[in-house]
Amino acid sequence: MRNPAFKKILFSMLILCGWVVGNGQEQPDSLFNYLEIAAKNNPTVLQKFAEYEAALQKIPQVGSLPDPELNVGVFLTPMELLGGNQVADIRLMQMFPWFGVLKNAKDEMSLMAKAKYELFRDARLQVFYDVQRTWYELYKVKQNIRISEKNIELLRTIERLAIVRFKAVPAGNSATPPPNRTVSPTSFQSSSTGSSGMNAMGGNSGNTSSNQSGSPMPGSPMGTSSGSSGLTDVYRIQIEIGDLQNNIELLKSQLKTITAQFNSYLNRSPVLVVTIPDTLVSVEFQPSLSALSDSSFTKNPMLGMLQFEQQSLEARKQMVTRMSYPMVGLGLNYSLINKSEMSTSAMNGKDMIMPMVTVTLPIYRKKYKAMQAEAEFLKSANLQNYKATVNSLHTEYYQAMQLYQDAQRRMKLYADQYQLASKSLDIMFKSFASAGTDLTDILRVRQQTLDYEYRQVEAVVDYNTAIAWLKKLNCIEVN
Repeated sequence: MRNPAFKKILFSMLILCGWVVGNGQEQPDSLFNYLEIAAKNNPTVLQKFAEYEAALQKIPQVGSLPDPELNVGVFLTPMELLGGNQVADIRLMQMFPWFGVLKNAKDEMSLMAKAKYELFRDARLQVFYDVQRTWYELYKVKQNIRISEKNIELLRTIERLAIVRFKAVPAGNSATPPPNRTVSPTSFQSSSTGSSGMNAMGGNSGNTSSNQSGSPMPGSPMGTSSGSSGLTDVYRIQIEIGDLQNNIELLKSQLKTITAQFNSYLNRSPVLVVTIPDTLVSVEFQPSLSALSDSSFTKNPMLGMLQFEQQSLEARKQMVTRMSYPMVGLGLNYSLINKSEMSTSAMNGKDMIMPMVTVTLPIYRKKYKAMQAEAEFLKSANLQNYKATVNSLHTEYYQAMQLYQDAQRRMKLYADQYQLASKSLDIMFKSFASAGTDLTDILRVRQQTLDYEYRQVEAVVDYNTAIAWLKKLNCIEVN
């Protein structure tokens, strides 16, 4: 009984280990893994988090009492008193702010620390968006290179067909000479030299009348234009190949720049290779403009930061108000007295202890009023900044939705257009091979086909970029 059960458990563990290892091998090539690396290593994110941790350390600083004061005075010559000789005076004083000042100061700093944390969240969301946007841009450039190389292969095929067609034109034209003339070998060889070869056969008027009669001759301009057109087609194809090769080199240079930018978000070496899939799948996401409202941005870190700043300014105002009240100090004075031989007092040689109370007098009110007015103006400025940020977020959301809807429409359009153009190009290839289609037409359709393929890739990239943008606005950190 134990042996079969043990085998089942062992088999299940092997399957699980294989699944984990398989995922571990695929994960480094995924966008999700790059996002995790950026969250852990991005310098901007780490900077904002360090600033948040530094802000947390301010809370115990402002929430503590002022340091007590200790004064020690020593008489170089003991002071003679009735009850002895005083040799030293020690005073200890502790000041206490008005009730609530320390609490308001702690509230202010804790709220400012929360505002710093919102800045950290915003930096992380921005880095996530930048990583996704750059990753999609890398995919688009790589696909552009692939399509350009595919274009060159297609032009090479057309070039071979054009060369075959060019070589076949002179032989085809000379194979059917006019029935009313005897074609000499000389005239056959001069069929590609234009009217000079025709005049070499004879200079009489019969030749002129025969040329005007409309009967094609082996040496006529009709044969010449066909040969020249075929050679021109080959040259045109080679020109386009040269342009595409130059464009590919430009794209490869651009690819290095974007790769360096992508690696900078991950705090890696600029030359590290970034793995991009061969096919980019559109991300599933269903945003809606109808649900857009002020409450849609309640989780937005920038608005959260402004809200915490507003609350911290309110706490500062209350703290400043209480700071305008007196501070109370409690202390103790200790006098060290030695015995005096001349004194007969019962207090002779006994040290003196004196409790003390100190009260500050905040009679200069202008500075406190100015501090309160400063807090009010800062609150008003923060409120206007909040409204401006909300308006900016609304505008940004509409822009992202426009990109999303436009890319969604273009994906379907260019997929259909690419299918139709591909079918047309296949038909024209067959017709071109049989010398039934002009090269200009086939090049135009070929360009349309490749343009639709690239635009389809561009639409998918814009679609996924728009979704990453919308997720950033909706504070969705990872896919």
